[in-house]
Amino acid sequence: MSNHQVITTDKAPAAIGTYSQAIKVGNTVYMSGQIPLVPATMQMVEGGIDAQIVQVFENLKAVAEAAGGGLENVVKLNIFLTDLGNFATVNEIMARYFQQPYPARAAIGVAALPRNSGVEMDAVLAL
Repeated sequence: MSNHQVITTDKAPAAIGTYSQAIKVGNTVYMSGQIPLVPATMQMVEGGIDAQIVQVFENLKAVAEAAGGGLENVVKLNIFLTDLGNFATVNEIMARYFQQPYPARAAIGVAALPRNSGVEMDAVLAL
């Protein structure tokens, strides 16, 4: 894995399993899924789904910055929701973090996520 660079930052939640926050290969960064953990406490953010979505974007932003980029470098975003009824909320909050051209995206309804989170997102960046 000599061409793989591990990306780590204490401004995003520490990995809680057998994974890295992100891996950079060349100019591409593959970001692991983020749930709404507050980095300083490693506890779920309080305040409902809106706060969870914001925290996930903040966590992704911190990892993107640690990789030498930002959310403007996201070319693919995957969103996992335990309730697809929250999709409009994701769109509204996402508009605070992204400008056109928007990244390619998938939004997937799932039965459950770690720590009973309502949302998880991962991303691919092109630097």
